[in-house]
Amino acid sequence: MTSEGNPYQRFRRALETGNPALVTAAALELPRVALDDALRICLVLRGGEPARYQRAAVRWLGRFALEARGATIDDLREAANALDALPDGAAEAMERLQRLCLARGVG
Repeated sequence: MTSEGNPYQRFRRALETGNPALVTAAALELPRVALDDALRICLVLRGGEPARYQRAAVRWLGRFALEARGATIDDLREAANALDALPDGAAEAMERLQRLCLARGVG
């Protein structure tokens, strides 16, 4: 192993930088991105290109629908609304998404 660490450690460091290009490159090295990490990627992308954020948010919502135990349409609506609010109100939106993930056993 190099001094840079394993791919997940590099990914975590990239998240800390908040640099979308570094985060995207580091995520591509991972065999799988966990749902909570995918949400962190959305958080990084929210301030950059709106189209990239929208694609990442839609992918996250789709994964949430598949991975959440007993997810309902109301859950998906709530998650979509929080993702829609994330670019302008990150703290509140992230709190809503985290509560939803905990309630549905994902993350």
